[in-house]
Amino acid sequence: MAFNKDFMWGAATAAYQIEGAADKDGRKPSIWDITSRRNGRVAHNENGDVAADHYNRYKEDVKLFKELGIKYYRFSISWSRIIPDGAGKINPKGIEFYNNLINELISAGIEPVVTLFHWDLPYELYLKGGFMNDDYPRWFEEYTKVCIENFSDRVRYWITYNEPQCIFGLGYYSGIHAPFLKCDLKTVLRGIHNMLISNGRAIAVIRNEAKLVPQVGMAPTGPSYIPKDDSKEEIEKARLATFAMDKAGLFGASLYMDPVILGKYPEDAFKFFGDDMPFIKEGDMELIHKKLDFYAMNIYFCMADPVDSKNEMKPYEKNMYATNEYTGSPRTEMHWSIDPKVLYWAPKFMYERYKLPIIMSENGYSGTDVISLDGKVHDPQRIDYITRYLRELSNAADEVPVIGYFYWSAMDNFEWAEGYTPRFGLIYVDYRDQRRILKDSASFYRNVIETNGENL
Repeated sequence: MAFNKDFMWGAATAAYQIEGAADKDGRKPSIWDITSRRNGRVAHNENGDVAADHYNRYKEDVKLFKELGIKYYRFSISWSRIIPDGAGKINPKGIEFYNNLINELISAGIEPVVTLFHWDLPYELYLKGGFMNDDYPRWFEEYTKVCIENFSDRVRYWITYNEPQCIFGLGYYSGIHAPFLKCDLKTVLRGIHNMLISNGRAIAVIRNEAKLVPQVGMAPTGPSYIPKDDSKEEIEKARLATFAMDKAGLFGASLYMDPVILGKYPEDAFKFFGDDMPFIKEGDMELIHKKLDFYAMNIYFCMADPVDSKNEMKPYEKNMYATNEYTGSPRTEMHWSIDPKVLYWAPKFMYERYKLPIIMSENGYSGTDVISLDGKVHDPQRIDYITRYLRELSNAADEVPVIGYFYWSAMDNFEWAEGYTPRFGLIYVDYRDQRRILKDSASFYRNVIETNGENL
């Protein structure tokens, strides 16, 4: 069951979830720093002020990443750490931190994979309208230039946006992620359009100005419907439902990735959203339609259906059953259903549509891990989860080009609106004293990497 010999084995994190040092060395707030403060928006009223204190402990963490055996480490850059106001003056201390982190990774034999935007929009830009301001693409373009100028002599892999479905579907429509707004669809779709323009501008900057030949991708969430059986009819139903606007709406892949990869919005988007669709100016689609080198996918569970029988969008709800679920079906601490087959079907469906090599940029298990009496962290459920999901990914890789897998996450972290209770990490973090402990799953994953998956 081994993967290709050049398979990209890695783990991932995001800046706001682990860095802490929220106001240190010139960093200014992001939307998560400010808008999450109202009581009830984040579990236990927790925040990312300290998180896993990675900003101060990155050297220790990189040593642990080396112990994990990962060959690639995906992390995001805090926009407001390097450009505190989102535009304008650059913060040299922020640049220094990421230079130091990149150098430390390379010294440890780990290749950096940089995500430019993982949900932490600078608060100063939010006050100016954020994504809904038509100047947003220019702001993101300038931010990308700063990153490319300072880091692209050592970084080859770039991911522009992480999970745009969550940025807009959760942050601006259902209001359960920062900035916790419940906007009308017309406003949300305008923001999506501006984001897509900014994505195209950023890719052009990377292509034109990177010092190393770049590899560029985007990381939408990748849930898909899975067929009820292996019949041709059920497989086709699942494929069509995966991309159908009346099934996924703001939460599916096609609304975001069709414009980038295929050069046009899905035809059924105009039917489904009607007059709420954004005004497309001359030249917009040319700016948006840009070549990607790989299709990154964040996949944890199968698709549930956030569209009701009246073809109206519903906010994301934890209690929706996906097509594969049943009473008492297994779930993670995040209440997400466990069905490994999604790592077989989703890469196949996405490759058939977009014809790009697939990197599984996030996949992982959230539990309620504890330090046991022996001082260790035993997490057999996570080991079982990784085994089952990677077996399905290996089956997919026999049929379509799957070139990498990044476990989420390298270490326990601030899990957005869920706070610190769900633990995804291979490394346990005791938030009282920031002690780190390698979990049993860390040793298991190291062995997976060493055997290139033959131990699964």
